Amino acid sequence: MKRTIVLLAMLLCAAVTYAQNTYKAVIKDAKTKENLPGATVKVLGMALGTTADNNGTVALTGIPSGKQVIQYSYVGYKTKTDTLTFPFNETSTVIVFLDSAEEEEELEEVVVSATRSSRTIDNIPTRVEVISGEELDEKANMKPGDIRTLLAESTGIQTQQTSATSGNSAIRIQGLDGKYTQIIRDGFPLYSGFSGGLGLLQIAPLDLQRVEVIKGSSSTLYGGGAIAGLVNLVSKKPTEERQLNFLLNGTSALGLDASGFYARKFGKVGITVYGAYNKGTAYDPSDLGLTAIPKFDRFTLNPKLYFYLSEATTLSAGINATTEKRIGGDLEYVKGNGSDSHSYFEENKTGRYSSQVELDHKMGESQKLTLRNSVSYYDRSIGLPSYLFSGVQVSTYSEANYSISGEKADWVLGVNVLTDNFEEERNSAAALRSYNYNTIGGFAQNTWSVSEKFSIESGIRGDYHNEYGFFFLPRISGLWKINEHFSTRLG
Repeated sequence: MKRTIVLLAMLLCAAVTYAQNTYKAVIKDAKTKENLPGATVKVLGMALGTTADNNGTVALTGIPSGKQVIQYSYVGYKTKTDTLTFPFNETSTVIVFLDSAEEEEELEEVVVSATRSSRTIDNIPTRVEVISGEELDEKANMKPGDIRTLLAESTGIQTQQTSATSGNSAIRIQGLDGKYTQIIRDGFPLYSGFSGGLGLLQIAPLDLQRVEVIKGSSSTLYGGGAIAGLVNLVSKKPTEERQLNFLLNGTSALGLDASGFYARKFGKVGITVYGAYNKGTAYDPSDLGLTAIPKFDRFTLNPKLYFYLSEATTLSAGINATTEKRIGGDLEYVKGNGSDSHSYFEENKTGRYSSQVELDHKMGESQKLTLRNSVSYYDRSIGLPSYLFSGVQVSTYSEANYSISGEKADWVLGVNVLTDNFEEERNSAAALRSYNYNTIGGFAQNTWSVSEKFSIESGIRGDYHNEYGFFFLPRISGLWKINEHFSTRLG
């Protein structure tokens, strides 16, 4: 009898000892460091769990000895698990940080490549807006033939029509003239100088992953043509999963947009192909006898190859080709019924061809070297009654830049060379407006986190132009995070 009592007492003590472990923790937001009352903590595989109090504190008792998996969860946050061995040696209260699930998704969408920085949109002193995802798809469906509508609905941007006959438009940012806003595609200035004519009308949005709009000076990285701001068109990239999109759109004005996009990654090689045909029919809704929408036919083909040489090195090469015939003016003339009383017209014929090559090489987790080059050929003629203008522009752009991201500061250093040769064809006795410009530039940009609430971005650029000499372009801007919901920028 005594042996039985002793055995029962030993088993009872063992059971008490087995279940006497206690675990205390405080659950906090990883970004704001604020407590998360109501967070759930439980031991996986057991019916042990509790919720955090108003201070985010939890206390789990009765945890068996040995290895246990502790799970932390909260609505709107990523679930986290820790494997702990009990008895737990830590005597103080453990602090557990949870990452916001929504915040993670947002950060993946708004890391802006135009700033050449690894920082997200919330942490950049420059004012930036990114159009992507569903917003980009929605606006692209409204006007699939070009990006005017896409940009016009963004705050601080105005798309201004510069020709009622051809429909040509320009971008104004911060109220400055369109010549101070630069449009680039994947970092290449394909729409600068003479080739900027009709540029907005010849860029379709189907193959765009996102559009980055910098509202304020970007002259440090991109030169004097970006004093007002910058629009960076970021193309879609191939993935392991095949992307195949087709768009067919008809309008009440008898317009037609037919385009297709294909992308896929095959091991060490990736490919993207975009092709489109856009047609506009001369349209006069007010019965004035003049075209509100000109007649045009446009063909576009943009193939691009990606070579993944290693995990750290990617080489890409692509071609953009666009041809268009566009005519507006007197409706009868456009229809082919021209006469002395129906003789006004404006006819544009354009051919836009460019090649782009880029090499990205990551040197560790925080350093990257980028080399890029583009060659562009642009042929345009403008015909009016008793007037003809035509010319060819051949331009090249070469750049080498090195970027490094640190815990407190980011640096971007680089040099670039831009050549721009324009030859006007002889159509009259007037003096030709041909030119040959060469620009060599160097730049340095620093983004410094002074504190958790204050950041400064500063940069300098020097350009030497063969005709106009040397230009010095300094720039500085600051970001002050007043609290979690409000921030202000000054540049």
